[in-house]
Amino acid sequence: MSSPAPRKVLQRLAGGVFFVLLLCGPVIAVPESESVGVVEHLGTKIPLDIIFRDEAGTPVILSDLVKGPTIILPVYYRCSNVCFTLQGHFANALQRLERRPLDDYRVISVSFDEEETPVMAARSRHAYLSAMKKPFPEEGWRFLTGDLSSIRRLTDALGFGFQRQRHEFAHPVATIVVAGDGTIVRYLYGVSILPKDLALALVEARSGIAGGSIHKLMDYCFTFDPVGRTYVFNLLRVSATAVILCTGGFLLFLILTGRKRKQRIREK
Repeated sequence: MSSPAPRKVLQRLAGGVFFVLLLCGPVIAVPESESVGVVEHLGTKIPLDIIFRDEAGTPVILSDLVKGPTIILPVYYRCSNVCFTLQGHFANALQRLERRPLDDYRVISVSFDEEETPVMAARSRHAYLSAMKKPFPEEGWRFLTGDLSSIRRLTDALGFGFQRQRHEFAHPVATIVVAGDGTIVRYLYGVSILPKDLALALVEARSGIAGGSIHKLMDYCFTFDPVGRTYVFNLLRVSATAVILCTGGFLLFLILTGRKRKQRIREK
């Protein structure tokens, strides 16, 4: 069988390349800032001069809300899927969290849909706070909306990438914990947030001497697993420390008892 003519080969190659470009074109055309996913910016600060609207439509600056350890939930209020589930589970976790809202931490839900309104934010606040069995202060969990510029400034600083798909969004599910100066200290992933993960992340975000000493203890006993996206008890490290302490204590006991025996023999 004779091989195809060179012109036909070039035509087939050109057609194949054109077909690949058609398939890849939409992906290539998406700006990097609009890619879906999370790029962790641990240790960096979010801009606290961003202005959003609160549940009543009043402009509010982030620096007036982020005054201590703060948990940020990037969501959109019309989402009846993961955003709804995330905030519902989060409300449940807050009731089991042995921390005082406003005094020890604050929570901020921020809509990344610039078309959503303060009325939607107020409706969401009422839904989640009223579902809590324990009373929770309204100022402790704020629900914000904003224009696209303000939203992008915050989500870019958080490394939170999302894309609009008509009336819905493609987006990751992440909870971000920041310190009082806006420093990002931890990312938590998934719709089910464990109270222990929140508690340990808030310890990281807390400043001061007491927080620092507890922080070192928590860092020693617990390790953040980047694969499982959760804190895990460092059994090997704690067990090894316990063995060393017990062995050292036993050796010290033998030394002290040996000295006492020698002293008794000399006295005789």
